[in-house]
Amino acid sequence: MPLLARVAPAIGLWFVAPLTAEFLMGNIAITEVVTLISTTFLYGAGALAIREVARRTGRGWPAILAWALAYGVFEEAFFTQTLWNQSWYGVRILDYGYVPALGTGVPWLMFMAGVHTIWSISVPIAVVETLAGSRRTTPWLGKTGLRVVSAVFAVFFVLGAVGTGMYGGWFATPIQYAGAGVLVVALIVLGLRLRRGAPTVEGAVPGPWAVFAFALVAGALFVLLYACDPTGLSPWLAALAVPAWLSVLLYLALFAGVGALVRRWSHRSGWSDAHRLALAAGAMLTYAWHSFPWKVIVPASPAADLTSNAVMTVGAVVLLLFAARRVAA
Repeated sequence: MPLLARVAPAIGLWFVAPLTAEFLMGNIAITEVVTLISTTFLYGAGALAIREVARRTGRGWPAILAWALAYGVFEEAFFTQTLWNQSWYGVRILDYGYVPALGTGVPWLMFMAGVHTIWSISVPIAVVETLAGSRRTTPWLGKTGLRVVSAVFAVFFVLGAVGTGMYGGWFATPIQYAGAGVLVVALIVLGLRLRRGAPTVEGAVPGPWAVFAFALVAGALFVLLYACDPTGLSPWLAALAVPAWLSVLLYLALFAGVGALVRRWSHRSGWSDAHRLALAAGAMLTYAWHSFPWKVIVPASPAADLTSNAVMTVGAVVLLLFAARRVAA
């Protein structure tokens, strides 16, 4: 197989991950080309490294999810430091549900855990693996390629973390760094202990369209819950006045409920590639509609923001249609 064809899925994931994580979400307008290129070294390299290690070592989605959560803690605690910075981009993102003993706002912690575990890492991997067809669970890079990707991620991460502190004027405390570091290591070790999960058992599952609808509803509940944060980045449902403690309980219930159902379905014989894509598609299209009421973080004109959201939504739909045709074929 020619080199370009062999690494094509890896190149795809390199770009789909940041496009989903930041641009489809509505954080950044697609006109920010330099930002797009730079975020590939963070999201693209991170998602690709996680996927390659998982597939090379015979691990599946349990390990990918554990490492995706580790990635999220790693990024928000050390790179952007949003877990500790109470005035990130001039917004008091941690005031809602702030716990002094932890030094962070728990609703924001819950939101970031879901954002990175599902949308930044898992959804791009699921969609691109579907497009890869018969190579869905095989390595896309050689050992040298994996080392290069990991090194790029490490170098960019260190430079970015230092830059955030120096130019953003914010560094967390040693205790905060240490606590986050212990959690990241624990999640990495957990992923190493996880294989492909429980054996498949006989049983039916809801159809792909029902799973797609389920993912849309679950995704909507997740993003709408953050919109209730009165001090958040986009508090357009703050009038509902949801207490912070209730917000945390609802996040936990949503995570537990969705996780339990998906685990149950995915271990049944009726589970297929179409169901896996349906979950990812529902999550991806949640970000698509969510981008319109969400406020951009990197300043952009209203026209650029609206155009970017429309272009990214159309792009997501087209990508998912290609993936669906791949499954059907």
